This record gives sequence, structure tokens and C-alpha cells, in this order.
Amino acid sequence: MSTTDRFEQLITAATAAHASRVCAVAHPCDEVSLNSAMQAAKLGVFQPVLVGPEAKIRKVAQEHDIDLNGCTIIDTPHSHASAEAAVAEVQAGRASLLMKGSLHSDELLSAVLSYKGGLRTERRISHVFIMNVPNYDQLLFITDGAINIFPTLCEKADIIRNAIDLHLALGLGTPRVAILSAVEQITEKIPSTIEAAALCKMADRGQIQGGILDGPLAMDNAISPEAAEIKGIRSEVAGYAQILLVPDLEAGNMLVKNLTFLSGADAAGIVLGARIPIILTSRADSERTRLASCAVAALYSDSLLRNLPVAN
Repeated sequence: MSTTDRFEQLITAATAAHASRVCAVAHPCDEVSLNSAMQAAKLGVFQPVLVGPEAKIRKVAQEHDIDLNGCTIIDTPHSHASAEAAVAEVQAGRASLLMKGSLHSDELLSAVLSYKGGLRTERRISHVFIMNVPNYDQLLFITDGAINIFPTLCEKADIIRNAIDLHLALGLGTPRVAILSAVEQITEKIPSTIEAAALCKMADRGQIQGGILDGPLAMDNAISPEAAEIKGIRSEVAGYAQILLVPDLEAGNMLVKNLTFLSGADAAGIVLGARIPIILTSRADSERTRLASCAVAALYSDSLLRNLPVAN
């Protein structure tokens, strides 16, 4: 299967669901973010509510021939107000998705965490890159390379839980989770190896559920059966990982950019752990990658809504 097919399958699944999804798009005041939202709307992934300075949004649409016909716009004076108003749409139940426009990620996430109670849950918020990697026969999740800089052990447990929930929600089956370090032996000289062992024991005791964990694993023996065999590593995860937990943000960010720019991989991405999924796209993303991010978030939103507790 080609990498394009994998993202195409996600987009097709999101458009085929015929769900009535609404996405609050915070400050879509450039061509990339505005066009991404409207392309997703055109395909039926979601119905966008554009939250930002209306005059600026309409000017961008006119300059780039983007059709806003029938689209709701909530006028705000600036990006900070846009973030808060977009979060308010979710809080009021009028939107089940949130998408970043042309504002800083930390500005949007600050509103997510703090505006009138925000959209917090008991989980730590984390980011997952969904990677289409050539010559790897399945989607590869990498977390967290965008939000948590030096996560603690308990924060890493939440980061894993978020990624497992996404993998299951997309219908990809029980994920194999590799907890990465520089080596596969446990040594006090490399703290991430000790944390990896602790996380695996947490899974053994039921504190992390839904996936199969192993670690510490180096990158080669996490994804290469041959490397795992050479090292004599026998596990259900080694050589066939589907989720990679990186030690820290720097490692994750470098890994994703390495795969993207040297291996020709595509990287969709969303933020998890809040009440709703949050779509974070980059100006460097291709149109297909941005649509894949929207599709992943839409499918995950459907899963969250299906699993809401039924009122008595």
C-alpha cells in the first residue's frame, strides 16, 4: 500500500461517516489555514465555524479565491479573542472539534487550558504525529514531539494512554507501543531506560491499558525485525512498533523532521487529552497532510461522542 493510500483511507473514512461535525477554527487569517478548513468542509469532513476578524478573513478569501458561501463567521478583534471564542464554542456544545488557524499554538492551547475552565480532562494534553513513512507497512504514531518538553513518568503514562486511545478509535487495532531510548538495556546512566521499564510494569499492573508495551528499545530494534533479531530481543513489539514514545520533545521533533525531510514521510498531527481533539497544522504541510489531520480528528471526535456516558 502506498503512503498516499493510507492517508486517503483516513480521509475517505471521515467523509463516508456522514456525521454532523462542527469545527471551531481559531483565527483563520491566512490562505493556508482558511483554505484547509474550507477544503475539509467541501469534502464533508466537518462544517467550519470561522472565529476571527471577519474583515480580515473575507479579505484573505477574496485574495485567494476561497468560497465562504454559507459559512458561519464569529467576528473577533484579535487572535487572543479568537482563541477564547473558539474554545467557548466547544464549551457551549456548538462545536466538537477545534482547529488552529494563523495564531501561535501556545496561544490556542492557553485558552484550551484556562479560559473559563478550559477544556481540561484528567489527562495530560499531548500531541501525536501520525506518520506515513515510505517502506513501513503501517501508520507510525510518534509522541510527543510538539507539546511536552521533558515529560515526567506520570505524564509519559498519559501520553501513551492518549496515543493508544487514538489508535483504537481509528480502528487500527491493539497498538504495539515502543518506549524509545538510546539503548535497549536498563541503565541508571540513561534515565529514560528506567522510565521505560517502569511504564512497562505499569502496563503489566493495568495502569496503562489497551496496548502492548515494551521498552526500553532503540529506534532500530523498535521498527526493524532484523535489528531486533540481531540484538536477541524477543517481544511482541520489537521490530513491529506502531506507536513510538520518545524520551522528550527534542528527540520527537528531530525524529519526525528526519523522517519527513530525509525519508519522504508525511506527518499529520493532532492534540489529545482535552475534551475534544485539536487540529494543529503547519504552513509547511501539504494540502493532503492537512486534510489527513482534519480526518483523524474527525474520526476521533466521533469515537468520543459514541462513548459518552448515557444520561439516566
